[in-house]
Amino acid sequence: MDVKELAKAKYIFVGGKGGVGKTVSAGAMAAEIARQGKRVLLASLNPVHSLSSLFMQDLSGGTFKNVQGVEGLTAIEVEINDLIERYRSNMAARLKEFFKWAEIPINPEPFIQIATTNPAFQESAMFDKVMDIIVGEGGKYDVVVFDTAAVANAVRLIGLSKLYGLWLARMMQSRREAQEYRLKLSVRKEKVMEEIKKDPVVADLLSLYEKFTKSREALTDPSKTLFYFVTTPESLPISVVKRFINMVQAFNIPVGGIFVNMVLDRADVSSDPTGYLRSKWEEQHHYLDIINRDLGEHVKGYIRMYPTEIRGLEGLNNVIKDVYEFTPS
Repeated sequence: MDVKELAKAKYIFVGGKGGVGKTVSAGAMAAEIARQGKRVLLASLNPVHSLSSLFMQDLSGGTFKNVQGVEGLTAIEVEINDLIERYRSNMAARLKEFFKWAEIPINPEPFIQIATTNPAFQESAMFDKVMDIIVGEGGKYDVVVFDTAAVANAVRLIGLSKLYGLWLARMMQSRREAQEYRLKLSVRKEKVMEEIKKDPVVADLLSLYEKFTKSREALTDPSKTLFYFVTTPESLPISVVKRFINMVQAFNIPVGGIFVNMVLDRADVSSDPTGYLRSKWEEQHHYLDIINRDLGEHVKGYIRMYPTEIRGLEGLNNVIKDVYEFTPS
């Protein structure tokens, strides 16, 4: 795989089943693209961050930090608790304002509680942050690599882009209808639209919708966004990738490809006198055949199984070397 192919997109999402090596793959991609002279942002969206451990330096705190040893690479571990609290406060303020100006004589607190505690609220908050990066901070970088949570959450997060747009459109329509009804009773007809444009809630929703529209356009543009999957040669991770490739494509998100991680090589097997590695190697080759048969068109590279945890720039260099050169034997 050529790094030019890897870096042809502005936004790269890396997903897969938990434990398959998403963060390692995302980190290796980001570091390699930066070495080619690009300005790269590596953003961890995983609630359990591991970028600090991977790069062996403090990247925590939810702030943008330069990665030491890789010129041009910046990283951020998005703090989900702080993010959710800010999103909850913003959502509550919007709903309170909506009920107030619509002159609905009910207590808005139960609605706020429902809106901010539903199962998709965390993904909604995270998607809002993704949009902020795409239309805001991301503009400072040539490439943005998103290390996502487990693939189910990642697909829901991206899939929310459709639902988010529908929700915003309906909120704006409802707000305008309420304002038109109220204003027609007290303001001359020619003043109605002028007054609606001054409405802070409508202005807020229009700003959100503009941000959403730009993000949605970027997410569905194959020249700007690619979603890469990471799997291991095992039954469950392969099944997860098969399922979610279809889901990602259903949301019109371009698929960049698949990286197969933790692959044993024949040379590793010969050094094990117990026979365990040979048995594992044979099992892996069965699943590698399945990957080649069912997903071969998407496979971009293979990464060896290493005897120790991959940490530090040397380890990431080995991963990239594998992607370029390693073929299972």
